[in-house]
Amino acid sequence: MFDIGISELGVIGVVALIVLGPEKLPRVARTVGNLMGRAQRYMADVKTEVNRQIELDDLRSMKSAVETSVRDIHESVSKNLGDVRDEFDSAWKEATAGLPGTGSADVAQDSAGASPVPYLAEPGRSKRLKRSGGGSVPLWYRRHSRLRGHALSGAARMARYRVRTRA
Repeated sequence: MFDIGISELGVIGVVALIVLGPEKLPRVARTVGNLMGRAQRYMADVKTEVNRQIELDDLRSMKSAVETSVRDIHESVSKNLGDVRDEFDSAWKEATAGLPGTGSADVAQDSAGASPVPYLAEPGRSKRLKRSGGGSVPLWYRRHSRLRGHALSGAARMARYRVRTRA
């Protein structure tokens, strides 16, 4: 910071001893040391804040680059998916053209934008597998760890654990 050597510090110390005197010199030295420590801490805080801002700018530029690449990938995938869907629809129409039951009603439905592929899922059946007895925690684990199946209300807890006195 300052280009001060040991000889210059010695001269400054002797001059300070002569000017301030031996009674005030320790107190002044402590004050100067505290001020220098505060200045160093302030400079360190400024450096870390500048580094954070630089990193934040780098992260923002990286974020924008990732967003543009994701947008480009999304556009290319949706374009390819549309191409595959069109090819599949044309192949399906060619394959089902000579089958019985394909009349003008089916062609009108296809031209309206509906998919010619039949819906294969059963209409009355849920697609999720339902487990009986309490969600995602297995029964053996609940029994082993003694998890409560339900919580008692305050009144029920008082009635269950009340000390009964005999009169």
